[in-house]
Order: sequence, then structure tokens, then C-alpha cells
Amino acid sequence: MPGRHVLITGTSRGIGEALAEHHLAAGDCVVGCGRSKSALTHERYLHFQIDVTDAAAVQAMFRDLKKRTKTLDVLINNAGVASMNAVALTPVDTARRVMETNFIAAFSFTREAVRMMRGSAAARIVNLSTVAVPLRLEGEAVYAASKSALETFTRVAARELAPFGITCNAVGPCPIKTKLTAGVPDDKIQRIIDQQAVRRWAVPADVVNVIEFFLRPESSMITGQVVYLGGVS
Repeated sequence: MPGRHVLITGTSRGIGEALAEHHLAAGDCVVGCGRSKSALTHERYLHFQIDVTDAAAVQAMFRDLKKRTKTLDVLINNAGVASMNAVALTPVDTARRVMETNFIAAFSFTREAVRMMRGSAAARIVNLSTVAVPLRLEGEAVYAASKSALETFTRVAARELAPFGITCNAVGPCPIKTKLTAGVPDDKIQRIIDQQAVRRWAVPADVVNVIEFFLRPESSMITGQVVYLGGVS
């Protein structure tokens, strides 16, 4: 279904950048955002350099976006940060930053986006969670808690938005070689992979595959779901 208007947060690198490239290749018009500039240059790509936790900046971005297009078909809340540390060693400011980036920002973008999505024939919201939620990994309490909040938000929002024809789902990637995992010791990553049914690193294309399933017009009955990669449950 080419020609969609797709908004993706956190497109400066990693999974977000891969998602933007995928949708551009599919013929979609893509809006991306992040704290850094984007290396993507395409006639159908628009980038906003903002902090996703800055509610005023998010609202300003949507005001600008509404002047450019009246309808939004897809929102992918991808932007996220992690803090791998024991509870007793995690500063409160760090916990607050993780929660605001991983959960509050997704809420903020969803809140603004739904006002533009009612005119779409197949409006879709997809949130990025993590296998750290079901695996209850030591040292990732704050990160997992922020994503757990996002999963609950996904399920409740799915019920609220269903009457408007908007679905809301989530995908939880297992380890992928991105900047987010670059600082994690190899032995810790291996322990995570050993708990998966499919015992290997994932790649961005694995995430894209699940998201594309959620975005299909035929997936209008699929909402409020969380799909974890790697056979984690």
C-alpha cells in the first residue's frame, strides 16, 4: 500500500533509520525526527530535529506538519533510550529520562497524531517495546518498566481508538546490533539470546517484517497486540 504518510520517531540512526529507508523504498512519504540530524536525503523525506521529550517542540512539529499534509496514516513510536544498571545504582534523573523518552514521548506523539489519523482509510500505530519486559532482566528494571508502561498504553489505546478505525500494536525486538546495545557486554547479550527459541541476533529487517504485518489493510482486526521476536513469551 504505497503512498502512505508515515511518521517515525528516532530516525537519526538504528532501527528508526532502517524503517525510514524501508518506507521510502515502498513509495511512502516519511516524516522523521530525532535529536540529531538525519543522513537521509530524499524528496519524500522530511526531518525534524527535536527532543521527543519536549512536549512544546512536539506540538510545534505537528502544527508545521498539519500545514504540509492533512492526513497521517502511520505512526511508529521508535525513539528510545536504555539504562543498564542496578536499581540501587540508578540516579533518579536517569530513571526519569528513560521513562520520558520511552513512554511519555510515545504518549505525546500518539495524542497529537490521532487528530490527523481520523481521515486515513487504514490508520496504524506501532510502538517499539523490548524482550526485556517478559525476560525481567537484571540491571534493566527502569528500561523494562518504561517499556512495560508502553505495552499497557498500547493495549488501552487500542480499545479507545478502535471506534475511529485506528489500530495500535507493539513489537518487542530481541538484541539487535545498534547503538543501544553497543555498550552491553557480550556475555550479557549472549545470556539473552540463550533464552530465545531462535538463538541469534535479530536484524532491523526482522522488526520491519512485523511492523509491515500490522500496517497491512488486511490487519484491521489486529489491535492491542504485542509480538516479541526470537520466540520469547
